This record gives sequence, C-alpha cells and structure tokens, in this order.
Amino acid sequence: MMKSNNLRLIDANLNRLREGIRVVEDIFRYIYNDKQTALKLKDLRHLSRIDIYTQMIETRDVKNDVLRESIKSEQNRDDLHSILIANFKRAQESARVLEEFCKLISIEDSENFKYIRYELYTLETVLTNITSNSK
Repeated sequence: MMKSNNLRLIDANLNRLREGIRVVEDIFRYIYNDKQTALKLKDLRHLSRIDIYTQMIETRDVKNDVLRESIKSEQNRDDLHSILIANFKRAQESARVLEEFCKLISIEDSENFKYIRYELYTLETVLTNITSNSK
C-alpha cells in the first residue's frame, strides 16, 4: 500500500498533466481546427491513466494545499502562444513527477509517463514554432 502523501502527489500531478494537455488540445481543436494534432493530444491525455483512482480520491485534500493560491505569473498570459507554452510546460513537468513516483507502484506506468513526456517535448517543438510564426 502506498503512503497517502505519495498518492496525493500522484493525484495532483495527474490532474495537472491532463489539464495541461486539455488546454493545448482544445486550442488545436477549436482555434486552429487541427484535427490531427488535437487527436494526438487526446490520445496522450487518454494514455495518462493509472488504476488507483479510488485510492487517490481518498487522499485528495484541496482545502489544505499549502500552494493553492495562484502566483502572479500564473495569472497573466500575453497571448495564445504564451498559453500554449505554459500548458506544455505544466504537462511535461507533471509527467516527469508521475514518471518518478510511479516507479513506486508500476514500472509500466512509469515508462508510460516517460513516453508521454517525450511526446510532449516533440509536439512542443513543432507546434510552438508553427504558432509563433503565425502571429
């Protein structure tokens, strides 16, 4: 059985990963009408599942999160490009944390999050170059 603080950390990072991917996915789906990229991102988001949902929910404690309040840099975005970059970084960082902490439960899950992280790095390189050139 995993420690509740570890499960809480996994839960928070799984939420961050999926939320970050969703923001980028929706930009490519609704703003750029790019079905191929949106589907790739959707596939990555769907890959980011692990089989300990019930255990994670039981450890969730949003009310007592010591960094719950937003900081200034999280409240400001200059343009669509800055939203993309912020959410790519958010998802990549969360994938890295999940990769490390899933080593405590499942090497398969850990490798899955590593795969997601590297796919996000690749997509970020391609997509942020495209979007920055279309400003």
